[in-house]
Amino acid sequence: MSALTTKSNFKRALSPGHESAVLASLQNTQLVDSKAVLPAELIATILDYLPIPDMFRFARTSKRIQEMVYDDTRWVQRLKSMNCWNEIEARKRFEEAMKRKADVQRAEEQRRTGVGGIGSQNGMPVGNTARKISLTLFDATMEEEMQRKSLDNKGTPRALGLDKGFNDITLSPSGTTAPPQAFSRDPTVALTVLSRARSIRGQARQEYGKIYAALAPFYFDLARSRSHTDPVLFRVYRDPEQQAQMLAQLKIFSKSDFAEGWNQREERLDTMTGIFENAVLREFEQGYEAKDIDGRMKRYARVLVALNGGTTGVDSFIHNHPLMLEKEKLGNPADCLRHATPGHISLQPSHEFFRDLAIALNDEAAIIDRVFPTSIDVLLPFVERVAEDIISEYITALFDEAHEVSTEVYLKAVAGVFDQALQLAISLKPTKGSKPNFKEEVTRIISRCFEQHIDLYLQEELDHFKRMTTAEVEAWEKRLSDEELSTENFYMSNVNRQAAKRDFLTSFKKVVMMPVNVLPTIGGSSKPAIETPATNGDTLDPTSRATTPLPGGRSASPRLDAPTNELAAKAAIMNSRLEGIRSLFSIEVALNLIHNAKASLERAARFVKLGGQSGEEAKEQCESIFIALLQILGGRHIKPGFDKAVNHLSAYKPREVADHSKEGVAPLVAFLELVNVGDLIQQMVDVFYLQELVAANLTDKDEFLSPAVKEKKRFEQMLDERVAAGLNKGIDVLMDEVEYLCGTLQLPTDFNPTPGPDGTVQFLDIGPSETAKRVIDIVSSHTSMLVGSTDKNVLDVFNQEVGLRLFTVLCKHLKRQRISVDGAIKLISDMNAYNNYIQTLRNKSLTQYFTALRELSQIYLIAPTHAKEIATIIADSDRYHGIFRAEEVYEYAERRADWYQLKREVEKQMYGVGCCVM
Repeated sequence: MSALTTKSNFKRALSPGHESAVLASLQNTQLVDSKAVLPAELIATILDYLPIPDMFRFARTSKRIQEMVYDDTRWVQRLKSMNCWNEIEARKRFEEAMKRKADVQRAEEQRRTGVGGIGSQNGMPVGNTARKISLTLFDATMEEEMQRKSLDNKGTPRALGLDKGFNDITLSPSGTTAPPQAFSRDPTVALTVLSRARSIRGQARQEYGKIYAALAPFYFDLARSRSHTDPVLFRVYRDPEQQAQMLAQLKIFSKSDFAEGWNQREERLDTMTGIFENAVLREFEQGYEAKDIDGRMKRYARVLVALNGGTTGVDSFIHNHPLMLEKEKLGNPADCLRHATPGHISLQPSHEFFRDLAIALNDEAAIIDRVFPTSIDVLLPFVERVAEDIISEYITALFDEAHEVSTEVYLKAVAGVFDQALQLAISLKPTKGSKPNFKEEVTRIISRCFEQHIDLYLQEELDHFKRMTTAEVEAWEKRLSDEELSTENFYMSNVNRQAAKRDFLTSFKKVVMMPVNVLPTIGGSSKPAIETPATNGDTLDPTSRATTPLPGGRSASPRLDAPTNELAAKAAIMNSRLEGIRSLFSIEVALNLIHNAKASLERAARFVKLGGQSGEEAKEQCESIFIALLQILGGRHIKPGFDKAVNHLSAYKPREVADHSKEGVAPLVAFLELVNVGDLIQQMVDVFYLQELVAANLTDKDEFLSPAVKEKKRFEQMLDERVAAGLNKGIDVLMDEVEYLCGTLQLPTDFNPTPGPDGTVQFLDIGPSETAKRVIDIVSSHTSMLVGSTDKNVLDVFNQEVGLRLFTVLCKHLKRQRISVDGAIKLISDMNAYNNYIQTLRNKSLTQYFTALRELSQIYLIAPTHAKEIATIIADSDRYHGIFRAEEVYEYAERRADWYQLKREVEKQMYGVGCCVM
């Protein structure tokens, strides 16, 4: 170790009197290298692995080594290894010390600068102020204690006396027997030495010394022991509680042992601890068997907790519990299927299973409070073991058997049992040692039992819903198809198809010539021109249809008589299809589908409570169920219904309908009712979406990327498109009906009345004609049916299209009339009536068209003597707001009854003003 000492760089110089020998002495001077052989960093690392006695012996070699040994960070590291150092506490103590020091300095400064001021006498401080201030420079109690220890250790040889904190013990080299005086202190003080350790910067070595003094003798003695009877620890401490407490402290103390052989010493400590733990555990189990709850169980449970946390005691308590050994008594999962009707499940047995389990766990919670200290949570590990060994096995067996019965039974079993299991979690009472989040933890543990079944359940739930809804729609389609086929067979039952096949040309001629043959003969005979053969070969007149026999010999009422010819049968089939438009899709079917979706969602949504990945999968599957509902309801039910309705509307021909006395066009009324049904179904879907998905936080309606939101928009778009297509075809049907009414109801005398005997026309009614009233009624009735059931934009487009088409029909109808000056009053009344109706639609563009039409009707009211005014009105394009050109007005003027009398004068006047008409 001499290489570590510092020597002088030069030898002593000669005396000043020997000036002649100065150069000689300089020549003899030798430089001595004082640099250490080993780097300081390497020495510091070596110190970390030295035993404590060797470390302090090494510190005596030099002041530099002593500083390295006494470095506070070295001892802080050892305290941290035992978790006995609190940095926050140390910082707080340091800040308080700095604050006291600053106060002292400030007081001293005030004392020096405050001479002759307040609080001084004759320039001197008052009384004992200096002494009081000096007492704040240090902790008097600590100084007195250190002074006393210094006096006690004056007689101690330097070889044995160590630094502060280690002064009151004698350290022997590891491997030698500790002197008897090492164990002669008060043993109760050593039991709490770790808990009394303080975190003080600059005092870490002293604090570790106190711990070392109390625990090192027992630690090294136990490491040298060969059997469990050798350690002094078990002779010094006789109570199992104290023995366990000391062994627990030695286990912590061993973490600060960095010297060579630490692993053998720690292994020996673990071995002795294990022997002691087994002995205590036997006592605990014997007390468990004897039901000595408040005696041996309680005592040795606390010993085990003091030793290492009581893990082995908790495991033994749970493993040997009668609930774990006799779990079959709680219930048989097969009872849920055995006690139910075939194809169903009864959840009463499972309810009793969870109820009995909850009672047993709550009873056990009271026992746990009596046996174990509140520092550990025993009930939660107990519930975990119950969940793994009892609940998981029960539900797995139940789900497997239910799945073999049917998918529906399986789905009801999973959802119902999950609810019952959550009720179990809610009903459990925490113990005194339970954490505040006991309910959440128990719910998580029990929910974890279902995680292995979630994937299969969610997939089965979606597949089952798709099968159920598809079967519902297919049943509806089959019922419609069967009814349509039955109706067609009924109407075609009296038609002799074999004869029609044999003579196709004759059948074709009958169909083509039917509108002609039904007319009476020119001779006025009342005998029908055609006698239609019946299926039995008899000739029947129209009055005999009521007695036409049906297949099978059944007699039918007049209302159910089948047509006897193919044309009438096809017309009846067409009417039946048109009447059936309103039933092409059904609210009842939509309700059933929504109810099925609601049931599936309620079952699947329960598993969102699981949280994590399983909860997210359950939420995604709920959206998938809603998407499947929209796809089947819209794509399989509503869309085909609208398509059929449009096809049926395309087949409607007003001239083939015999009865037009009913209000409205029957197929269009039926279609608008179908639109109302579709709107009602859409509202049902909206309510279902908001209540079952949005309100339950299964989806976010503001998240435009959500699959459910996108599918809902597609569903609404499909409805709008189908309604628009149907309304477009409905407008065609409505206008066909209007044309038919105008062509059949408008009398020639409405606009060209016949003069009386005196040559004048008698006006009985100057209001609109019956035709105009009927047209307005039928158009307004259909437009009003859409109010409130259709989107406003769609309704506006529909009304505008109806108005424009009605304008076109009226213009065409006007060109077919012959109008006199006297009849112009009726015409103007009709135009005013049409204009007033259009005003109710509140559409400015339509108003201009019918205003122009009303202005056009004025041309017929001008007397024939005013040909010049007629020509002026024809040429005035601004009068008609650009709707009619002069050429078109001229064509309408040609419909005047007196046109041929006026034509020359009007054209002359028009050519005179330079207008080109034709």
